[in-house]
Amino acid sequence: MAEQLEFFPVPSPCRGICQSDDRGYCRGCLRSREERFNWMKFTDAQKREVIRLCRQRYLRLQRAGKAEVPDEPEQPSLF
Repeated sequence: MAEQLEFFPVPSPCRGICQSDDRGYCRGCLRSREERFNWMKFTDAQKREVIRLCRQRYLRLQRAGKAEVPDEPEQPSLF
């Protein structure tokens, strides 16, 4: 199967809330430590897979009633 060309880079899911929960996932974007540290080394396909995993983690938190991901970053604006 031929790989589809991507014209735009996959943006980082970082929300500016850089704190780890008790399982080691970021509270803001729900990426693991490895996923956060290696983001710039990943291919676009790997980045899309990480984003898919983050969505699954978020839905799992919602079902458990523990979804604490705010709409806006908690960090104050620098401007």
